[in-house]
Amino acid sequence: MAIINPHINFNGNAEEAFTFYKSVFGGAFTNVIRLKDLAGPEFPVPTEDENKIMHIALPIGGNLLLGNDVPASLGKVNENENRSKIAISAASKEEADKLFNGLSAGGSVEFPIGDSPWGSYFGMFRDKYGIEWMVDFIPGK
Repeated sequence: MAIINPHINFNGNAEEAFTFYKSVFGGAFTNVIRLKDLAGPEFPVPTEDENKIMHIALPIGGNLLLGNDVPASLGKVNENENRSKIAISAASKEEADKLFNGLSAGGSVEFPIGDSPWGSYFGMFRDKYGIEWMVDFIPGK
C-alpha cells in the first residue's frame, strides 16, 4: 500500500515551523538541506535565500512530514489557501488531545476537539504558521 507524505511550502520560516512540529510529535529530522547546500554555477542562490530550507523531513509514525521554503524569486506562498488540510488519525483520545492542543497553540481553532456527530473524536484548526490540520480518533479502531 502506498504511503502519503504531506509536503508544506513556507515563506522563509520552514525551519521554525518544523522545530515547532518536532516539539509536538517528537522524533528527529531525517534530512535538512539548505538552498546554499545546492548552490553552484548551474544553480546560483541569492544571498537572501542561502539559509532557506530546500528540504526538511520529520518522521511521524510510518510517514514523513515534508517541507521547504519557497525562494524569493518564485514569489510568496498564499498563506490563506485553504483547499487542503493535514489529517492525523490518533491512536487514542489522549493522543488526539495532546496533538490538537500542541499543534493549535498560537493558531485558530475552527472546530474544537470533541465528540463529533459522525462518531469520532474530532477537531480542526489552523496552526500559527497558517497550516490547516484535522485530528481525529475513532473509538474501536
